[in-house]
Amino acid sequence: MWEILWPAWLGGSLAALMAAPLGCLLVWRRLSFFGDSLAHATLLGAGLSLLFHIPVWGGILGVCTLLALMLAGLLNRSRLPSDALLTLLSATTLSAGLIAIRFNPGAPVDLQAWLFGDLLALTPADLPLLAGGTALILGIVAAFWQPFVLATLDERLAAVEGAPVVRLRILLLLLLALAVTLAMKVAGSLLITALLVIPPLAVRPLARQPAAMALLAALAGVLAVSGGLLASFQWDAPVGPSIVLTAAMLFALVHVTAPRSS
Repeated sequence: MWEILWPAWLGGSLAALMAAPLGCLLVWRRLSFFGDSLAHATLLGAGLSLLFHIPVWGGILGVCTLLALMLAGLLNRSRLPSDALLTLLSATTLSAGLIAIRFNPGAPVDLQAWLFGDLLALTPADLPLLAGGTALILGIVAAFWQPFVLATLDERLAAVEGAPVVRLRILLLLLLALAVTLAMKVAGSLLITALLVIPPLAVRPLARQPAAMALLAALAGVLAVSGGLLASFQWDAPVGPSIVLTAAMLFALVHVTAPRSS
Protein backbone atom coordinates (compact mmCIF):
# COMPACT_ATOMS: atom_id res chain seq x y z
CA MET A 1 0.00 0.00 0.00
CA TRP A 2 2.84 2.40 0.82
CA GLU A 3 4.16 1.90 -2.72
CA ILE A 4 0.94 3.49 -4.01
CA LEU A 5 0.54 6.16 -1.33
CA TRP A 6 4.00 7.76 -1.28
CA PRO A 7 4.01 8.92 -4.94
CA ALA A 8 0.46 10.19 -4.46
CA TRP A 9 1.37 12.08 -1.27
CA LEU A 10 4.56 13.54 -2.72
CA GLY A 11 2.88 14.52 -5.97
CA GLY A 12 -0.05 16.10 -4.17
CA SER A 13 2.28 17.94 -1.81
CA LEU A 14 4.28 19.33 -4.74
CA ALA A 15 1.07 20.54 -6.37
CA ALA A 16 0.02 22.19 -3.10
CA LEU A 17 3.41 23.91 -2.77
CA MET A 18 3.33 25.42 -6.24
CA ALA A 19 -0.34 26.41 -5.93
CA ALA A 20 0.05 28.24 -2.60
CA PRO A 21 1.85 31.47 -3.66
CA LEU A 22 -0.07 31.71 -6.92
CA GLY A 23 -3.33 31.23 -5.05
CA CYS A 24 -2.38 33.97 -2.58
CA LEU A 25 -1.72 36.40 -5.43
CA LEU A 26 -5.07 35.53 -7.02
CA VAL A 27 -6.94 35.94 -3.73
CA TRP A 28 -5.30 39.30 -3.04
CA ARG A 29 -6.18 40.52 -6.53
CA ARG A 30 -9.74 39.13 -6.23
CA LEU A 31 -9.09 37.15 -9.40
CA SER A 32 -9.86 33.62 -8.27
CA PHE A 33 -11.98 33.14 -11.40
CA PHE A 34 -8.71 33.15 -13.38
CA GLY A 35 -7.84 29.79 -11.91
CA ASP A 36 -11.32 28.45 -12.59
CA SER A 37 -11.23 29.54 -16.24
CA LEU A 38 -7.79 28.03 -16.84
CA ALA A 39 -8.73 24.84 -14.99
CA HIS A 40 -11.74 24.31 -17.22
CA ALA A 41 -9.58 24.97 -20.26
CA THR A 42 -7.56 21.85 -19.43
CA LEU A 43 -10.48 19.72 -20.55
CA LEU A 44 -10.59 21.54 -23.89
CA GLY A 45 -6.86 21.01 -24.28
CA ALA A 46 -7.27 17.30 -23.60
CA GLY A 47 -10.15 17.01 -26.06
CA LEU A 48 -8.27 18.84 -28.83
CA SER A 49 -5.23 16.68 -28.20
CA LEU A 50 -7.31 13.59 -28.88
CA LEU A 51 -8.86 15.13 -31.98
CA PHE A 52 -5.53 16.10 -33.54
CA HIS A 53 -3.50 13.17 -32.18
CA ILE A 54 -0.95 15.22 -30.27
CA PRO A 55 0.42 14.63 -26.75
CA VAL A 56 -2.28 15.39 -24.19
CA TRP A 57 -0.09 17.47 -21.86
CA GLY A 58 1.20 19.51 -24.78
CA GLY A 59 -2.36 20.28 -25.87
CA ILE A 60 -3.40 21.22 -22.35
CA LEU A 61 -0.43 23.53 -21.85
CA GLY A 62 -0.95 25.11 -25.27
CA VAL A 63 -4.65 25.85 -24.68
CA CYS A 64 -4.03 27.15 -21.14
CA THR A 65 -1.20 29.40 -22.35
CA LEU A 66 -3.28 30.84 -25.20
CA LEU A 67 -6.21 31.43 -22.86
CA ALA A 68 -3.95 33.10 -20.29
CA LEU A 69 -2.58 35.51 -22.92
CA MET A 70 -6.08 36.19 -24.23
CA LEU A 71 -7.36 36.91 -20.72
CA ALA A 72 -4.47 39.27 -20.04
CA GLY A 73 -5.49 41.33 -23.06
CA LEU A 74 -9.27 41.10 -22.78
CA LEU A 75 -9.65 42.08 -19.14
CA ASN A 76 -8.06 45.47 -19.73
CA ARG A 77 -10.00 46.28 -22.88
CA SER A 78 -13.37 44.58 -22.52
CA ARG A 79 -16.37 46.60 -21.39
CA LEU A 80 -17.81 43.50 -19.73
CA PRO A 81 -17.34 42.97 -15.98
CA SER A 82 -14.30 40.78 -15.37
CA ASP A 83 -16.20 38.14 -13.37
CA ALA A 84 -18.85 37.86 -16.09
CA LEU A 85 -16.22 37.53 -18.82
CA LEU A 86 -14.32 34.86 -16.89
CA THR A 87 -17.53 32.91 -16.22
CA LEU A 88 -18.33 33.04 -19.93
CA LEU A 89 -14.92 31.71 -20.90
CA SER A 90 -14.96 29.08 -18.16
CA ALA A 91 -18.31 27.64 -19.19
CA THR A 92 -17.42 27.82 -22.89
CA THR A 93 -14.08 26.03 -22.61
CA LEU A 94 -15.52 23.32 -20.34
CA SER A 95 -18.44 22.68 -22.71
CA ALA A 96 -16.19 22.72 -25.78
CA GLY A 97 -13.86 20.25 -24.09
CA LEU A 98 -16.68 17.83 -23.30
CA ILE A 99 -17.91 18.02 -26.90
CA ALA A 100 -14.39 17.46 -28.27
CA ILE A 101 -14.05 14.37 -26.09
CA ARG A 102 -17.47 13.15 -27.25
CA PHE A 103 -16.20 13.15 -30.84
CA ASN A 104 -13.47 10.69 -29.86
CA PRO A 105 -15.54 7.60 -29.00
CA GLY A 106 -12.65 5.23 -29.60
CA ALA A 107 -10.13 7.10 -27.46
CA PRO A 108 -9.24 5.66 -24.04
CA VAL A 109 -10.78 8.49 -22.01
CA ASP A 110 -11.22 8.42 -18.24
CA LEU A 111 -13.44 11.46 -17.97
CA GLN A 112 -13.79 11.16 -14.20
CA ALA A 113 -10.00 11.26 -13.78
CA TRP A 114 -9.77 14.39 -15.95
CA LEU A 115 -12.58 16.09 -14.06
CA PHE A 116 -11.66 15.08 -10.52
CA GLY A 117 -8.06 13.92 -10.75
CA ASP A 118 -6.47 10.53 -10.23
CA LEU A 119 -3.79 11.11 -7.62
CA LEU A 120 -3.37 7.42 -6.83
CA ALA A 121 -2.38 6.81 -10.46
CA LEU A 122 0.81 8.82 -9.98
CA THR A 123 3.98 6.78 -10.28
CA PRO A 124 7.57 7.60 -9.34
CA ALA A 125 8.18 8.28 -13.05
CA ASP A 126 5.67 11.18 -12.91
CA LEU A 127 7.39 12.93 -10.03
CA PRO A 128 10.50 14.43 -11.72
CA LEU A 129 8.38 16.49 -14.13
CA LEU A 130 6.11 17.66 -11.33
CA ALA A 131 9.08 18.45 -9.09
CA GLY A 132 10.85 20.34 -11.88
CA GLY A 133 7.73 22.36 -12.68
CA THR A 134 7.21 23.15 -9.02
CA ALA A 135 10.82 24.29 -8.64
CA LEU A 136 10.55 26.47 -11.75
CA ILE A 137 7.30 28.11 -10.63
CA LEU A 138 8.49 28.71 -7.06
CA GLY A 139 11.82 30.07 -8.29
CA ILE A 140 10.18 32.59 -10.62
CA VAL A 141 7.63 33.61 -7.98
CA ALA A 142 10.41 34.12 -5.42
CA ALA A 143 12.45 36.20 -7.86
CA PHE A 144 9.49 38.51 -8.61
CA TRP A 145 7.76 38.30 -5.22
CA GLN A 146 8.11 41.94 -4.19
CA PRO A 147 6.92 43.34 -7.56
CA PHE A 148 4.07 40.81 -7.57
CA VAL A 149 2.94 41.88 -4.10
CA LEU A 150 3.29 45.59 -4.89
CA ALA A 151 1.26 45.21 -8.09
CA THR A 152 -1.35 43.25 -6.16
CA LEU A 153 -1.76 46.00 -3.55
CA ASP A 154 -1.88 48.91 -6.00
CA GLU A 155 -1.04 48.64 -9.70
CA ARG A 156 -0.81 52.42 -10.10
CA LEU A 157 1.67 52.70 -7.26
CA ALA A 158 3.61 49.75 -8.67
CA ALA A 159 3.79 51.49 -12.05
CA VAL A 160 5.03 54.69 -10.40
CA GLU A 161 7.71 52.64 -8.64
CA GLY A 162 8.82 51.35 -12.02
CA ALA A 163 7.32 47.86 -11.87
CA PRO A 164 6.29 46.45 -15.29
CA VAL A 165 2.67 45.95 -14.27
CA VAL A 166 1.38 44.53 -17.56
CA ARG A 167 4.28 42.10 -17.92
CA LEU A 168 3.85 41.00 -14.31
CA ARG A 169 0.18 40.25 -14.95
CA ILE A 170 1.04 38.22 -18.05
CA LEU A 171 3.80 36.38 -16.18
CA LEU A 172 1.41 35.52 -13.34
CA LEU A 173 -1.14 34.11 -15.78
CA LEU A 174 1.50 32.09 -17.63
CA LEU A 175 2.74 30.63 -14.34
CA LEU A 176 -0.84 29.84 -13.46
CA ALA A 177 -1.31 28.09 -16.82
CA LEU A 178 1.75 25.94 -16.16
CA ALA A 179 0.64 25.13 -12.61
CA VAL A 180 -2.86 24.19 -13.73
CA THR A 181 -1.43 21.90 -16.42
CA LEU A 182 0.89 20.16 -13.98
CA ALA A 183 -1.77 19.85 -11.28
CA MET A 184 -4.48 18.41 -13.52
CA LYS A 185 -3.53 14.81 -12.77
CA VAL A 186 -3.59 15.62 -9.06
CA ALA A 187 -6.91 17.46 -8.75
CA GLY A 188 -8.62 17.35 -12.17
CA SER A 189 -10.06 20.27 -14.08
CA LEU A 190 -13.00 20.84 -11.70
CA LEU A 191 -10.98 20.78 -8.46
CA ILE A 192 -7.78 22.62 -9.35
CA THR A 193 -9.28 25.97 -8.39
CA ALA A 194 -10.00 24.66 -4.89
CA LEU A 195 -6.34 23.74 -4.46
CA LEU A 196 -5.37 27.25 -5.52
CA VAL A 197 -7.92 29.20 -3.48
CA ILE A 198 -9.01 27.31 -0.33
CA PRO A 199 -5.59 27.02 1.42
CA PRO A 200 -4.85 30.78 1.11
CA LEU A 201 -8.34 31.60 2.32
CA ALA A 202 -7.98 29.16 5.21
CA VAL A 203 -4.79 30.75 6.58
CA ARG A 204 -5.62 34.38 5.84
CA PRO A 205 -6.66 35.18 9.44
CA LEU A 206 -3.36 33.77 10.73
CA ALA A 207 -0.95 35.75 8.55
CA ARG A 208 0.29 39.30 9.08
CA GLN A 209 2.64 39.45 6.10
CA PRO A 210 2.32 38.29 2.47
CA ALA A 211 5.25 35.87 2.66
CA ALA A 212 3.88 34.34 5.87
CA MET A 213 0.51 33.80 4.24
CA ALA A 214 2.12 32.05 1.27
CA LEU A 215 4.10 29.75 3.56
CA LEU A 216 1.07 28.96 5.72
CA ALA A 217 -1.01 28.33 2.59
CA ALA A 218 1.61 25.83 1.41
CA LEU A 219 1.45 24.08 4.79
CA ALA A 220 -2.36 24.03 4.68
CA GLY A 221 -2.25 22.57 1.18
CA VAL A 222 0.09 19.77 2.26
CA LEU A 223 -2.13 19.06 5.28
CA ALA A 224 -5.17 18.91 2.99
CA VAL A 225 -3.41 16.44 0.69
CA SER A 226 -2.33 14.31 3.65
CA GLY A 227 -5.78 14.35 5.24
CA GLY A 228 -7.51 13.66 1.93
CA LEU A 229 -5.31 10.66 1.22
CA LEU A 230 -5.86 9.35 4.74
CA ALA A 231 -9.63 9.74 4.42
CA SER A 232 -9.59 8.06 1.02
CA PHE A 233 -7.65 5.11 2.40
CA GLN A 234 -9.79 4.85 5.54
CA TRP A 235 -13.25 5.16 3.95
CA ASP A 236 -12.58 4.30 0.30
CA ALA A 237 -13.62 7.83 -0.75
CA PRO A 238 -12.51 9.58 -3.98
CA VAL A 239 -9.12 11.18 -3.40
CA GLY A 240 -9.58 14.54 -5.16
CA PRO A 241 -12.86 15.48 -3.46
CA SER A 242 -11.47 14.21 -0.14
CA ILE A 243 -8.54 16.63 -0.45
CA VAL A 244 -10.86 19.53 -1.20
CA LEU A 245 -13.17 18.68 1.71
CA THR A 246 -10.18 18.44 4.04
CA ALA A 247 -9.04 21.89 2.89
CA ALA A 248 -12.57 23.20 3.46
CA MET A 249 -12.54 21.75 6.98
CA LEU A 250 -9.24 23.54 7.66
CA PHE A 251 -10.85 26.75 6.43
CA ALA A 252 -13.84 26.29 8.73
CA LEU A 253 -11.66 25.38 11.71
CA VAL A 254 -9.41 28.43 11.35
CA HIS A 255 -12.25 30.87 10.75
CA VAL A 256 -14.28 29.55 13.69
CA THR A 257 -11.38 29.61 16.14
CA ALA A 258 -9.45 32.67 14.93
CA PRO A 259 -9.88 35.88 16.94
CA ARG A 260 -12.47 38.23 15.49
CA SER A 261 -9.90 41.02 15.32
CA SER A 262 -8.00 39.03 12.66
